[in-house]
Amino acid sequence: MPQGAAVQACELSLRSGHGWVYRDVGLEAGPGGLTAVAGQAGSGRTSLLLTLAGRMRPTGGTLTVAGRTGPRAIRRVAALGLVDGVNDLEKALTVREHVRERSRGLFWNAGSARHAAAAMERAGLGLSPEDRTLIRDLGREQRVRLGIALALLDGPGLLVLDNVDHGLPADRRDALWATLEELAGQGLTVIASCTESPAARTVRLPAAETGDDGTAAHAVRAGESGERER
Repeated sequence: MPQGAAVQACELSLRSGHGWVYRDVGLEAGPGGLTAVAGQAGSGRTSLLLTLAGRMRPTGGTLTVAGRTGPRAIRRVAALGLVDGVNDLEKALTVREHVRERSRGLFWNAGSARHAAAAMERAGLGLSPEDRTLIRDLGREQRVRLGIALALLDGPGLLVLDNVDHGLPADRRDALWATLEELAGQGLTVIASCTESPAARTVRLPAAETGDDGTAAHAVRAGESGERER
C-alpha cells in the first residue's frame, strides 16, 4: 500500500480575470491525516482541491506534495475522487465498465479483479467489480464511494474529493466521513471539501465577496480552523 503524501501549502492563492478565487490559504496535512476544506458555494473550495491535486496551477504561494512542487509531478501521487463537473461518472455506463476502464494494465485478469475488489472494499462500496448496475441507478453516496474506489486503483498517496456532504442525510454523511477516517488511518492522506465539517482538522474558506454586479469578486484570506481562521 503506497505511503501517504505530506501536503504543505503556504499563502496559496488563485486569481482569475474576475478577481480572487481563493487567497492566502495555509494548509498542512501529513500522511494518515484527514483534512476538511469547508466553505459555501463560490468560496473557491473546488478550485483549491484541484490545485492541491495538481490539476490547476496557483498564481501565488507555494505548494509541496510528497516533496513535489510542479502540477505534473503532483498528479503522479494525487488522485481525484468524485469532483462534480470535473470527473463525473458516465451515467450510461455500468460499475463494471468504469472499474475496467480505470484499472491499470491492458488486460483484465485475476490480479486486476482482486485489486479492484480490495479498492471497492476500502471505499465501503459493497458492490462487486463485476456489478452491472448503471451509474444512473446508483444513489449519491454510492457514486461518491465508487469515485473513491476508482481513485484508489491508482495507488495514490493523496486522495482529494469534493462535496462530501452534498445531498446526503446526516447518518449517511457520518458514514462517509467514517470511511475517509478509516482510509486516513491506513496511512493515506485525505483532503475532502464540504459545507459543514465534522473533522478535527478543517480549513475554512470564507464566502466570496461580491461586486456591484452580484458576481464573485474574490475570496478573502482563509486559515486553518483554530489557528489562522479570520
